[in-house]
Amino acid sequence: MIGAGLALPFAAKAFPQEIDTSGLSNITAAVHPIGLAERRARLERAQALMAEHGIGAILVEPGASLVYFTGVRWGRSERLTAAVIPAKGKPVIVTPFFERPSVEESLGIDADIRVWQEHEDPLTVVAGVLRDRDVAAKPVGVEETVRFFAVDGLRKVLPRVEIVSANPVVRGCRMIKSAAEIALMQAATNVTIAAYKWIYPRIREGMTPREIGALMSAATRALGGSPEFNLILLGEAAAYPHGTGKPQAVREGEVVLMDCGCSVHDYESDVSRTFVPGAAPAEVRRVWDLVAEGQQVAFRAARIGRPAGSVDDAVRAFYLKHGFGPDYALPGLSHRTGHGIGMDGHEPVNFVRGETTKLALGMCFSNEPGLYLPGMFGVRLEDCLHMAAAGPQWFSTPPKSLDAPFG
Repeated sequence: MIGAGLALPFAAKAFPQEIDTSGLSNITAAVHPIGLAERRARLERAQALMAEHGIGAILVEPGASLVYFTGVRWGRSERLTAAVIPAKGKPVIVTPFFERPSVEESLGIDADIRVWQEHEDPLTVVAGVLRDRDVAAKPVGVEETVRFFAVDGLRKVLPRVEIVSANPVVRGCRMIKSAAEIALMQAATNVTIAAYKWIYPRIREGMTPREIGALMSAATRALGGSPEFNLILLGEAAAYPHGTGKPQAVREGEVVLMDCGCSVHDYESDVSRTFVPGAAPAEVRRVWDLVAEGQQVAFRAARIGRPAGSVDDAVRAFYLKHGFGPDYALPGLSHRTGHGIGMDGHEPVNFVRGETTKLALGMCFSNEPGLYLPGMFGVRLEDCLHMAAAGPQWFSTPPKSLDAPFG
């Protein structure tokens, strides 16, 4: 049931045009964004990794990695704005001449800015930076989301340049979260859990995913978070991890699956809960309990030094004993057990078969070993964790029962 013995009202109530969140207040005021000292440490780490891997510089376009290293918040367009981070010396931001004042507004490090005019090739400016930093003869690492036109243009102006992946540098930094990053992820998770607890008693018969999502977004904003996504799957739609386009509405005795997340100062949460308004069918209870135990199997398997893929292996072995699978077969767990998370909702690496990356202090993951029964329903419980010296630590506490999905 919803709450402790609380039944779902049968009569659908008109959805309010304005959502009253006056009972909620900002719970993130005490947390602070990443500052200059931390970004300096990131650049030092990046330069050490460049030296270790023989990379002369890395090229980064706008997106989470650019914010991570420089603080610059910018959109991508046909006009290149990018950072060149050399193995030695100050980073350089390359941007159109008329965008310089705007780019400077969010610049959070000591960096040079070099501009290009509309009739010029911005990659010649990038090449000039590499020459001036004396790294044009060394491999240039390209962040994995940099677009082809930038890589192709760099090859044309520096025909002898060796282009390599910047993953050893960028992933080597971003995969390992600092205490400040973990604090921001905790704040984002706190917002999502508080929003869930606020929305739970407000869910009514006949509500649509759009209406429930609107409530979740309103609560998230009132609590101090920025909504990132609200995936609401009702009834049979919950059998498909990312849903269906068919019309959906809340009905007594049918599954409600919510997968929601927000960001606080660039760092994200990702929490899923599954519950049933009214009396839950016995099979839903059985599957819910298995998924809850599957989360604990994954948690116990996540140990520093073990391959990330071993967490997924442990969960699939457990589910197989209970008649689900094998492997990715349905009914069963058709997706990975979890994904990395940080500034992006999905980051490398994953709890997935064959992933050999060793778990290390500061890595952060979702733990979401859902079970899906096509044509019937699905159950997903998702809580994120970070790797600490003593073992994994939860950002949010998994629910203990179907009847108390939010504690």
